[in-house]
Amino acid sequence: MSTIHYEVTDNIAVLTIQSPPANALSSTLLRDLNQKLDTIEGVPEIKAVILTGEGKFFSAGADIKEFTSLQEASDYEALSKKGQVLFARMENYHVPIIAAIHGAALGGGLELAMACHIRIASETAKLGLPELTLGIIPGFAGTQRLPYYVGASKAYEMILTGEAITGVEAEKYGLVNQTTDDDSVYEHAKQLADKIAEKSGPTIHEIMKLIPYARTGNFTEGADHEAEAFGRVFGSEDAKEGIAAFLEKRKASFKDQ
Repeated sequence: MSTIHYEVTDNIAVLTIQSPPANALSSTLLRDLNQKLDTIEGVPEIKAVILTGEGKFFSAGADIKEFTSLQEASDYEALSKKGQVLFARMENYHVPIIAAIHGAALGGGLELAMACHIRIASETAKLGLPELTLGIIPGFAGTQRLPYYVGASKAYEMILTGEAITGVEAEKYGLVNQTTDDDSVYEHAKQLADKIAEKSGPTIHEIMKLIPYARTGNFTEGADHEAEAFGRVFGSEDAKEGIAAFLEKRKASFKDQ
């Protein structure tokens, strides 16, 4: 069974993450998402995509238990680059992807949302990159995308403290386009997608190719360095302690090594 449910309505593809209880990003989920993007590319009538999560969360992070099964720094670096390639594909997709965020978009979940072109969030949603509380760092280009949206100072604060912000705060800092009440997130995303789907397909495709030029040329270099650091850090003693503390639901005791 796929971890991503796919349906099409009114020239809009809806992708729903189905990986209870937290919609954690596993290698299987990333593979399924990539396959669904392949499918959408084969349907020229589709003019927009909505990405949402089933249950309580958009996505509460990466599948930490799966990550701990890896052994070498090179394995973690490869995992990081795999996620980065998928998210870069999303960011350069031929039609807009709208993230409908409820509950939480944390860690890899926020990195996934940031790879989308437009973000609609509930006012009470929690958005953040809490990796440092586990003794690790973001690995799916979160260190590169977050400053692009919220500015360097706020990105330093969010990543170094690991503290999440609300949907309302995320709108204030430019991380999400708009917020709504908890029960209306998908509805607002669909209304926005409907407006886009009314436009000519070729004009949408041209805009999707043009706006990415606004990115600086240093993004790819920064993402490469992030993947290398992700591999190094994941093998540290503090990473082992941080992940163990997370799984055991206790506070980590780091030794700075």
